[in-house]
Amino acid sequence: MKKKPPITNCVSALREAHGAMSQADLAKAIGVSRQTIIAIEQGHYSPSLERAFLIARQFGVGIEDVFGWEPEDP
Repeated sequence: MKKKPPITNCVSALREAHGAMSQADLAKAIGVSRQTIIAIEQGHYSPSLERAFLIARQFGVGIEDVFGWEPEDP
């Protein structure tokens, strides 16, 4: 079974806080598919650095306000 990446995010919460923006609207705004947004929100996929910045800017926050990193214990 594939492990989830150690990157966490609050994309779903930010969408809700910004007028219940749809996954499709966010996907269109940053140039990806709705399925990619779903995978990001569920923690199954970590976006590229460029896409991560685009997501943060879409909500007017810093990248660390959207994404976090929780490394595995050694």
